[in-house]
Amino acid sequence: MAKRVYFVFHYQDVIDFRANVVRNHSLTKGLEKAGYYDASIWEESKKKGELALKRMINAELEYTSVTVVLVGTHTYARRWVRYEIMKSAERGNVMLGVQINSIPGKDRLTKLPGPNPFQYLGVTISADGKRATPHEWDGTKWKLYSDLGAFTLLEQPVANRGKFFPLTQWFPVNDWVQHNGFNNFNTWLG
Repeated sequence: MAKRVYFVFHYQDVIDFRANVVRNHSLTKGLEKAGYYDASIWEESKKKGELALKRMINAELEYTSVTVVLVGTHTYARRWVRYEIMKSAERGNVMLGVQINSIPGKDRLTKLPGPNPFQYLGVTISADGKRATPHEWDGTKWKLYSDLGAFTLLEQPVANRGKFFPLTQWFPVNDWVQHNGFNNFNTWLG
């Protein structure tokens, strides 16, 4: 059965067509083989203000079970990408990253892999293992993430309690070209 997937991306990667290759590959394969419905919002919505944008992201994430972060050159640094990732973690969505810089852009060129956004976000697990406090890397140190407060999560094992973890601990990143995303994307969704 097809899953509702929320795609997180930097709008520049839509302009360059890299994000479109991943998001639209279901049109070529068909919905059943692709295994997903796209539940993402477009950059145009970002013109509506912070609160409206948060509400829109929250509403679009509401009926999703998977979040896929399309990793381009500057994806990791975008405020709203970070919010979409942390809100997805709060929801308990299955999450993964897909490196897209290996996909030729509209200029027919590829780029070096972009930094992994999961390396710039993390959580501290509460002593009872039932809550997570989000953090972000500001370039010099970890600080509390200001766009989202602590949230409930599935109870963590004793070994994780009271500790900090970058999101790379839980969420993998595949390369669209190197790992044959066209044929393997459905299996990455879990």
